[in-house]
Amino acid sequence: MKIELYIAQLLYRYQCVTVPGFGAFLTEIQSAQLLENSHSFFPPKKMISFNSHIKNNDGLLANHIAQAERTSYDYAVSAIEYEVLNWKKTLQENRSFIIKNIGVLSLTAENNIHFTPNEQTNYLAQSFGLTSFVSPAVKREIEVVKTEGILEKPTEILAEEKPIFNFVPETRERSPYLKYAAIFVIGLSIAGTIGYPMYQNQIASETVLVETAVQKQVQHKIQEATFFIQTPIPAVTLSLKSNKEKEELKLPYHIMAGAFRSEANAQKRYNQLIAKGFKARVLGINKNGLYPVLYGSYSTFAEAEKEKNTITETDNPEAWILIQSL
Repeated sequence: MKIELYIAQLLYRYQCVTVPGFGAFLTEIQSAQLLENSHSFFPPKKMISFNSHIKNNDGLLANHIAQAERTSYDYAVSAIEYEVLNWKKTLQENRSFIIKNIGVLSLTAENNIHFTPNEQTNYLAQSFGLTSFVSPAVKREIEVVKTEGILEKPTEILAEEKPIFNFVPETRERSPYLKYAAIFVIGLSIAGTIGYPMYQNQIASETVLVETAVQKQVQHKIQEATFFIQTPIPAVTLSLKSNKEKEELKLPYHIMAGAFRSEANAQKRYNQLIAKGFKARVLGINKNGLYPVLYGSYSTFAEAEKEKNTITETDNPEAWILIQSL
């Protein structure tokens, strides 16, 4: 399995993508740039770096591969371990290794890993469709003015100058009829201001009379009517999930105790965990025909990781974290 594609997919969404047992690819957003000497503009982008000291499995890459390949988490972890072994072997033999669309890994004289990022791929989703471009410089013309045989200082003029427009206000003679028209408009507005409220009051009074008559007829019909319900509507019963079940649905990090082909064996393992004080759960049968058993569920990855370390030391070294909304 080639995991380069899945690493590249996660770099668009996250700032850190860890390859368990090998190192982590880190991203940092770089703002747009302008190179004045070449008049080139570059959009914002994500700069990728590599840290070989971050090797712990955070479950991000393995869970993404498991969902994309529709396989189990354990199989995804095994596939990553196998690919990491191939990477290390290639580095030792060829002293360099190319990760497609991400960069080049090479070994230094001290056997340290040096990373050179791929500048062609921009993992900043907000800059999708933006490319670099070169803007030509603005050209200027120099005009030399001579006055009475004396050479004046040259002045710079832009190649394209906007024309200057002078607006001269136009004067018109006022017509004497406008004065009488204005008086007529003012009088008409005053009449409308007084008459319109009177008209509105008359309409409101007539509306009240009509509504009163209608209400009397409706009341009379109601008093004469007799209602019979032949087929009453059955009562609606709502089943609401308990607060405990709602809280469990919101916990996306789970510590797996195992998956059993037999439901009886899964129930037996569940009873053992309950006796030891764990908040164990038995899930329904999955697509592989197995009954998963959980030690417990947690709201954050840090809590799940801390509890998993304790379980691997005291109860089950094979316990692992499942990241999934059940």
